[in-house]
Amino acid sequence: APRRRRKAAGGSGLCEVYDDGTNTFFWRAHTVTVLFILTCALVYVTLLEETPQDTTYNAKRGIVASILVFLCFGVTQAKDGPFTRPHPAYWRFWLCVTVVYELFLIFILFQTVHDGRQFMKYIDPKLGVPLPERDYGGNCLMYDPGNTTDPFHNIWDKIDGFVPAHFLGWYIKTLMIRDWWMCMIISVMFEFLEYSLEHQLPNFSECWWDHWIMDVLVCNGLGIYCGMKTLAWLSMKPYQWQGLWNILTYKGKIKRIAFQFTPYSWVKFEWKPASNLRRWLAVLGIIFMFLLAELNTFYLKFVLWMPPEHYLVLLRLVFFVNVGGVAMREIYDFMDDPKFHKKLGQQAWLVAAITVTEFLIVVKYDPNTIMLPLPFFITQCWFLGIVLIFGWTVWRNVCTPHTRASQHENQCRASGTKACITQTLVKSYLPIV
Repeated sequence: APRRRRKAAGGSGLCEVYDDGTNTFFWRAHTVTVLFILTCALVYVTLLEETPQDTTYNAKRGIVASILVFLCFGVTQAKDGPFTRPHPAYWRFWLCVTVVYELFLIFILFQTVHDGRQFMKYIDPKLGVPLPERDYGGNCLMYDPGNTTDPFHNIWDKIDGFVPAHFLGWYIKTLMIRDWWMCMIISVMFEFLEYSLEHQLPNFSECWWDHWIMDVLVCNGLGIYCGMKTLAWLSMKPYQWQGLWNILTYKGKIKRIAFQFTPYSWVKFEWKPASNLRRWLAVLGIIFMFLLAELNTFYLKFVLWMPPEHYLVLLRLVFFVNVGGVAMREIYDFMDDPKFHKKLGQQAWLVAAITVTEFLIVVKYDPNTIMLPLPFFITQCWFLGIVLIFGWTVWRNVCTPHTRASQHENQCRASGTKACITQTLVKSYLPIV
C-alpha cells in the first residue's frame, strides 16, 4: 500500500497516515442517486397521494419537506469541513442542520414574546405553558442527623439525570477543546457564574458541595480526566487505513469498521494563549462564547417555557456535540495558520451566530430577568477580575514584549534548529539592511 505522510495542521508536528487510497462505494459521491430518490418522492406526493384538507397539518408537512430537501442538497453539495470520519456527508448534514437552526432562531427572534412562546405549541402541544423552576438550594447539610431513616437524603436528592449528563458533557467538551487548563477554567468559571446569577434563575441556587464537589471535582473533573486520557490515546494511535475488501480476515474487517468512527488523523491543539496578543484575545473569546452557550441552555428554557427534561433541550445539546468539535477545529486552524486559513470556517461562523442569536432571544423575551442587577459584592468581584485580566494583558503585550522576544531568541539559539537560527538572524539583520 502506498505510504502517505500528512502534516498535521497547526504546526503540531507530523501525523503519520497510511492510506491505500481505496475509494469504495461507501465513499463515492451519489448526487444523481439522491436526486433520483428525491424526485420519486415528490412525484409520489404530487400524483399518487391525496392531499389532506387539514391546513395546519399541510403547513407543518410542507415546512418539514422543505427542510428535508435542503438537507438533501447540503449533504451532497455543501463544502466539506476539516473532519472526514465516519463520512464527510455526516458533517455536511450537521452543517445544514446548523443553518436550519439559525433560521429558526431568527424567526423566533422576530416574533412577539407571546407569539414566540405559543409558536412552540406547533412543535409540541405541551409547550407554551409557564413552568416552575426547581430550586437546588435549600437544606445543604450533607449529613442530616434529624433524618434517622436516611441521613444522606440531601445528597441522593441532588443526584438525578443531570449527573451523568455533566460527566458526558465535559468528556465531549474536552475532546473538543483538547486542553486541560482551558477545560478547568471554563468549568470553574461557570460555577462562579451560577453563584453570580442565582438571583435571576432559581435553579442556579445550589449547595456549596453541589457546586464544587459534585460538579467541579466529580462530574466535570472525571469527565475532563477521561477526555484527556482519550486524547492521549488518539495522539499515539497509528492511523493506517485500508479498503474494507482489501482486508482478508473477518476480525480485521470488523476492526476496520469500528475504526471508521475514529478520526482520520490527529492534530494536537497547542493554544499558547500567552504567546502573543492575538492568541490571548482569541482564547478569551473562546472561553466567553463557551460560557455564553452554557448560560443560553438555562435561560432559553426559562424564557421559552421548556421543562429541563424536554426532548428539545436534549436535541440542542446533541446538536452542539456534533457541531462544536468542527467549530473548534476551524477556530484553531484560523488562529494557528492565518496565512493558509484566511477566513473563519463555516461551522465556526454559524456556531458563533447561533450563540449570539440565542442570547438576543433571551434579552428580548425576558429583559426584566436578564437586567436584574448583580449584588454589590458580586459586582466588585467581577470588576476586580476584569481589571486583573486587562492589567495582565497590557503588562504582557505592551510592557514586556521585547523581553519575551529576547528570551525566545535565546531558547531558539540553544535549540540549535537550523530554521529557527535562520529566522532569528533575519530578524536581527533586517533592520540594519
